[in-house]
Amino acid sequence: MKATEAWGLSMHILPMHRHRHVSRRPVWIIVLVCLVSLFVIFGYVYPPENPSACYVFSPRGCKGFADWLPSYTRRELTDEELASHVLVQEFLRNPSQQTENPKIAFMFLTPGSLPFEKLWDVFFSGHEGKFSVYVHASQRKPVYQSKYFIDRDIHSDKVGWGQVSMINAERRLLGNALRDPDNQHFVLLSDSCIPLHRFEYVYNYLMYTNVSYIDSFLDPGPHGNDRYSPHMFPEIEKDDFRKGAQWFHLKRQHAMIVISDTLYYSKFKNYCRPGFEGRNCYCDEHYLQTFFNIVDPAGMANWSVTHVDWSEHKWHPKSYRAQDVSYELLQTLTSIDETVHETSEAQKQVIVKPCVWNGVKRPCYLFARKFYPETLDILIQIFSNYTASV
Repeated sequence: MKATEAWGLSMHILPMHRHRHVSRRPVWIIVLVCLVSLFVIFGYVYPPENPSACYVFSPRGCKGFADWLPSYTRRELTDEELASHVLVQEFLRNPSQQTENPKIAFMFLTPGSLPFEKLWDVFFSGHEGKFSVYVHASQRKPVYQSKYFIDRDIHSDKVGWGQVSMINAERRLLGNALRDPDNQHFVLLSDSCIPLHRFEYVYNYLMYTNVSYIDSFLDPGPHGNDRYSPHMFPEIEKDDFRKGAQWFHLKRQHAMIVISDTLYYSKFKNYCRPGFEGRNCYCDEHYLQTFFNIVDPAGMANWSVTHVDWSEHKWHPKSYRAQDVSYELLQTLTSIDETVHETSEAQKQVIVKPCVWNGVKRPCYLFARKFYPETLDILIQIFSNYTASV
């Protein structure tokens, strides 16, 4: 009986020990960790289209964020690709050696004389030692008046519009400019280009940037990805194909990569030209744009620092006559802080993105084209007053 009572007592006592007070868990910490994890995963799966958003994750931009996650390869690389990728990564891992006198190389691609030589003389004056000039004149040897252009011609060959010879001329300019170790930045300009800012502004804008300015965007239409040739596969896939203006700015690392490239260059040389297999592919609109989209997409801004007006929707951009040039025009061009790209599909898409310089939204353009030679006098007249105020 006593045993039974003892057992009954224990039956009543034991539950009292099992129903202990349980302290509340820090639920808010668990919720916060989950939200952060979802944010990181979402950011990787759907990368931010706004370049400034990339700097939320890393000062290096979107590429720095991707570096957090395991790398993968969609397919096995060909021998040529492997060699190319190793070379590119070696250049990117080893920043260019900083010199005591870093300069910008201004590279002019022109058929003959430079109609705005006097304007560039005003632009360069007083800044000796901070720039170099190189001229590729494909048809006629220019005669210069400005000391900044005399004896600055390089060996030049004929250039055909839309042909690989245009790329050859660009690479030739880069090769000559790279011989000077002080040249840290490289700008490609045409004979119809003018400066929009004073030299100091341009120098600081380029010298302290963390990207190269290469105009590059996806155009799924007939004047974009329809120009892609299946012969470029597998090294270049159709989804990687890009379009843009040829007027670039390159950091020294990227300039070295361009002149070292043989694999992607050969693809465009062989399979991108007007009339090839019924397609009108133009190397200068696709080669660098596609190349850097493959090898270092986060290392380039997807716009050019040279303004071109395509608003007339013609085969060639708007050209400026003397009556078009005014203080207000230059003010308008230098205040633009968004890029606009339009696709060539039947239902055109207009892509508008902010111009982001080192994570900060800033005006996009340092130069502009296409200006007729008749605008020279009025440009010189207003240039000094205009640039003093911007």
